Amino acid sequence: MPQPRWYDGPLAAFDTETTGVDVEADRIVSAALVLQGSPGSQFHARNWLVNPGIPVLDGARAVHGLTDDHLRRFGSRPGPVVEELARALARQSAAGVPLVVMNAPFDLTLLDRELRRHRGTELARYMAHTPLCVLDPRVLDKYLDRYRKGRRTLTDLCAHYGVPLTDAHDAAADAAASLHLVREVGRRFEARIGDMAPGELHARQAVWHAGQARGLQAWFSRNGTGERVDPAWPLRPEPLPRAVPAEPAA
Repeated sequence: MPQPRWYDGPLAAFDTETTGVDVEADRIVSAALVLQGSPGSQFHARNWLVNPGIPVLDGARAVHGLTDDHLRRFGSRPGPVVEELARALARQSAAGVPLVVMNAPFDLTLLDRELRRHRGTELARYMAHTPLCVLDPRVLDKYLDRYRKGRRTLTDLCAHYGVPLTDAHDAAADAAASLHLVREVGRRFEARIGDMAPGELHARQAVWHAGQARGLQAWFSRNGTGERVDPAWPLRPEPLPRAVPAEPAA
């Protein structure tokens, strides 16, 4: 009897909403972990709401609708929340369940920085025995359908693959859509990635993302754009501390 493909088995999905788009300075305001045992089965979601302690930028608030007042009134302290998040992801990792994260270097890096900020530790410590196995629909789609034109946001990918997305920019809704999306990508490109084990697919995505980042960086350079593209996936390394200029000699 043939083994079930990875996209027909249990998957978990993680998503955050934030105060802004800078993983080094911004904070988590909401997060969700969504579980599904098989295609078409019920989703099980856990949600967190956080009082980040800093203002939500206007652009971020316009996206997810979470105001400073709402977060102060109903959000939990960030330290316990990010601890719960890290432990919840670690449990899925220990159980051998792949974790779907759309644009993983953003959400996972942000969680890592929040752990460093509030718990004095890093995300990798929670995965010391079983590292995360991540499936990123953005990386997969860009590699498998490389020459398709157009944007590749979650909304765009869901439209392209026929995945319903209701209540976009709600963390649980986005996580559920990302999970459904990864299953659809797996089915559509079954001949190319269907036989891979999730661990092999994780390793290949790191290589594919690095290649995609180099291509985008070259495009930015040709067009005189100073923007830098980080090739690390699924987690960006902690930036090196900036050198402090030496005091001039007296």
